[in-house]
Amino acid sequence: MTLLGPERFGDADRTLLDWARPPCSHEGVGRADEERGTPVGRRVVLGMVGLGALGVVLGRSVQDGISALAAHDPTGLTSLLPGVEGFRYYSVTASDPVVSRADYRLRVTGLVSRPHTFSYADLLALPQTHLTRDFQCVTGWRVQGVHWSGVALPDLLDAVGADTTAPAVLFSSLDGTYTESLTRDQARRRDVLVATSMLGAPVTEEHGGPVRLYVSPMYGYKSIKWLGGIQVASRVVPGYWERLGYDVDAWVGRSNGRTDAPTS
Repeated sequence: MTLLGPERFGDADRTLLDWARPPCSHEGVGRADEERGTPVGRRVVLGMVGLGALGVVLGRSVQDGISALAAHDPTGLTSLLPGVEGFRYYSVTASDPVVSRADYRLRVTGLVSRPHTFSYADLLALPQTHLTRDFQCVTGWRVQGVHWSGVALPDLLDAVGADTTAPAVLFSSLDGTYTESLTRDQARRRDVLVATSMLGAPVTEEHGGPVRLYVSPMYGYKSIKWLGGIQVASRVVPGYWERLGYDVDAWVGRSNGRTDAPTS
């Protein structure tokens, strides 16, 4: 499944499909792969819009079915339908990493006095922080009141003796492609979590489990999924989506040309 590149469509299709393109740390509709998109024609667009209209007429049961379809929609078109609820799904690689909690490892390196590789059990043994915050995608959808649990990033950095003067913290995904970064001050916020739980349960594979980042005050693409590496560094390095034009400082409502209500 690939999220579709706008260069593959006519003007009318481009207008519709642009709504489904941008990232939310993979948390959107379809897979993001700008170079290998598969074209979708006007018949599919009109058919999906027709399905949404049918849901409005027939009621909740049809809307529930549309929402289920949206969770793994390869075209991204379900984001155009009324009544689509909850998280959407993105990935930037051909397949997602599948790692059990027993096998999971998080390497923390760079400008630290005690480089360490944490197991999932190690993370659970550290002091836990709990937050209930909205998750806001830069495409405009929001999931309200998500409960998150995990290790506050400042606590993890302190555990490895991170250099408190180092300007940046870099993040890498187990998918081998997705990257992100935060400034020192951003990474030291108490509402930035190395999350092991969301929605009242362990983070699932689809949501980036076993462990993902959650950056509460920023758009979802900063909350990297399948977190595999943290590096304390001498400079901020723009992440995967920022190299494609999204803001490095992704404050909700104060970046990317958007005015959404803050999430924290």
